[in-house]
Amino acid sequence: APLTVDAPSGGLAALVPPEQAAAHARALLAPLTVPLADTLRCWLSLHGSWDRTAVALGVHRNTVRQRIGRCGELLAVDLDDMDVRTELWFALRQT
Repeated sequence: APLTVDAPSGGLAALVPPEQAAAHARALLAPLTVPLADTLRCWLSLHGSWDRTAVALGVHRNTVRQRIGRCGELLAVDLDDMDVRTELWFALRQT
């Protein structure tokens, strides 16, 4: 018989207790100001599109590039790395 596993109804996020997820998110995102976190959230949700993020936020695309660059510096991460993006997306969804 095939082996089956019941997937949690909340996806991967359901595998981490909410208190631990929130604490991890706060620690990970602590270096970011609210505007930077908002920009990062929008940019990640739009799959790294500078232009679409700029339109969504009502700012120039260079502003988005500068903010995302600053996020990478403050967090000391490579935002071109999909694992990094995934972890940040998870953290931003907890806040």
